Amino acid sequence: MPDAAYPAGAYDDHLARVLPQAREQRVWTPADGPLPSLFVSHGAPFTLDDPQWIADLFAWAQSMPKPKAVVVVSAHWEHAQAAISGAAAGTPLYYDFSGFHPRYKTLPYATPDATDLARRLAGLLGGRTPVYEFTDRGLDHGAFIPLMAMYPAADIPVVQLSMPSLDPGALLELGTRLRPLRDEGILVLGSGFMTHSFAVFRSPALAAHTAAFDEWAVDALARADVDALTDYRRKAPGAEVAHPTAEHFVPLLLTVGAAADPGSAVSAIDRMVMGNSTRSVQLN
Repeated sequence: MPDAAYPAGAYDDHLARVLPQAREQRVWTPADGPLPSLFVSHGAPFTLDDPQWIADLFAWAQSMPKPKAVVVVSAHWEHAQAAISGAAAGTPLYYDFSGFHPRYKTLPYATPDATDLARRLAGLLGGRTPVYEFTDRGLDHGAFIPLMAMYPAADIPVVQLSMPSLDPGALLELGTRLRPLRDEGILVLGSGFMTHSFAVFRSPALAAHTAAFDEWAVDALARADVDALTDYRRKAPGAEVAHPTAEHFVPLLLTVGAAADPGSAVSAIDRMVMGNSTRSVQLN
């Protein structure tokens, strides 16, 4: 876990090792077909101290063509109606955390201008209700932490889209509306955590509940049981421990909604860390 004397040291090593490879990654073309939709368990800032987690995220990104752009919906931004983060190049990150080493709040992730992507989202989602842009709000850690590992060259336009609510059905519907973007080489990324229990830190025996929830979610995805996933609070074992609040699970419904085949889920990452599942999945 974190090295107090060298926070984000694993990330520094990762950059030194893979940056040329990241820059040379082949960019998506229409011949590749739709990009998958992804759900990533994003972790706290000290994810950047875990070399295996970083390497797994990077390898996952390298297994696909480089997206033309990324739309990310994070557990850490709920805003009724549609809202997007600032699209200007180099919009400062939103360091929405405390209690960690100060260095984590100095790490940059300066992505290119995303004005075209913001306009595309406004056209796709606007309708009778305009999409509001928070020009000074950069990516929060649910967005920039995984992207720093996956696309460390920071050479892809990124826009963060708010969750309209924590209702699973609302996230499913939002994902459905975003599905056409995949045909354009735009990556749709839901960022949460397959289980998000602080109680398990204090009582490790509770890991049985997070493991049971994780196993249930894998089975529900394999069966394309969207109704069960939407009604996870009543149907999933261990839900009260694994997700005492909804915000880290419901981005999975966005990913499912954006998929053409809800039963196509493949686990790119499957590991328990500190009693929680870091499972991350992609769907076609």
